[in-house]
Amino acid sequence: MAKKLFTFLFISFFLGSLTVCAQVKDSAGNMLAPTPPMGWMTWNYFGIDINENIIHEMADDMVQSGMVKAGYDHIMIDDGWQGGRDNKNNIIPDPKKFPSGIKALADYVHSKGIKLGIYSDAAQLTCAGFTASLGFEEQDAKTFASWGIDYLKYDYCHAPSDSNTAKIRYKKMADALRNSGRNIVFSICEWGGRQPWFWAAGVGGQLWRTTGDVRDSWKSVMHNYDINVKLANYAGPGHWNDPDMLVVGLRGSKGPAGDEGGSGCNDIEYQSNMSLWCIMASPLIATNDVRNMNVETKRILLNDEAIAIDQDALGKQGELKIKNDVWNVLVKPLSNGDYAVAILNRSDATQTTTINFTDLGLDGKYEIRDLWQHKSLGKAKSWKGNVLSHETKLFRLKKI
Repeated sequence: MAKKLFTFLFISFFLGSLTVCAQVKDSAGNMLAPTPPMGWMTWNYFGIDINENIIHEMADDMVQSGMVKAGYDHIMIDDGWQGGRDNKNNIIPDPKKFPSGIKALADYVHSKGIKLGIYSDAAQLTCAGFTASLGFEEQDAKTFASWGIDYLKYDYCHAPSDSNTAKIRYKKMADALRNSGRNIVFSICEWGGRQPWFWAAGVGGQLWRTTGDVRDSWKSVMHNYDINVKLANYAGPGHWNDPDMLVVGLRGSKGPAGDEGGSGCNDIEYQSNMSLWCIMASPLIATNDVRNMNVETKRILLNDEAIAIDQDALGKQGELKIKNDVWNVLVKPLSNGDYAVAILNRSDATQTTTINFTDLGLDGKYEIRDLWQHKSLGKAKSWKGNVLSHETKLFRLKKI
């Protein structure tokens, strides 16, 4: 009995600590990352070939294209920006890539209504072999704060494989960020191998990668989705599962997402990438060249009704209600009492199905709105229709 009581008290204390730590507040008492972060990141398209001119151009085009208005309000600089340390061990940017410095770049991005994110690693070197932050957490966090950084992606290359070391190193940087004098969202990126959904919120993360790096292929999108979709119980306001960046619009580009079979997706598959990430309440981080988006890429990334599902204030990750070789059906409750429903056809052919809402735990009749066609489909207790190969139907249901 005593052993059971101790176990119960330990679990209760741990879960209580997790809840407290998950809801990190800023200086004004507001929760950090109350909805999944949105923005654009350099890595998948540019890799380490980045510079301040590219960031300026991306900021300009994110405004002009409507991305910022749609909610993509971060630009994240990934690996490759670092230039070592100065004679006081302050981390510095590469002077050739960023001759004006990161502070000036942050000021420019902020003037566009965009927040700036940056990258480091919980080891001595980053994944690409640049200067990282192990042993300099407090110093680097204060430097990032002085530059006006709003978001830190913290990787785990060249670090030990055990979970305890990861927890210690991530907590050290999270504490340093909280002591930096600036509100900086903390993205834990150890790729899911140490099951961060159990502990990342407790050490101070607002989001954590659940998967390895996504590639620009349907196989990779499905691989990351299959891992992340099982973790709905661990997501919520201020603490998000992250199945990695969107590949929408990359179209087989030669950046890192083009490695290991990343030869591109078709537009139906890119649309599914968006639909599934939205219903899973995932961070929406675009990685395509926003300076050269075609009509379909804009249509997918700027779908305000799909984005509203992702950004819903209730913060629920959609749960898998039907799963077989052909069909995956997810349901996500929304803050106004509506439900989002996603119907994915995983097969290689068009399929016809009838989805009875009672089988999803939804009783009664609903008004059905198709969020890709942007129109009402009528009122019913079920939906019947065709779903193309690899297509995901995305509906909003309002009970009547």
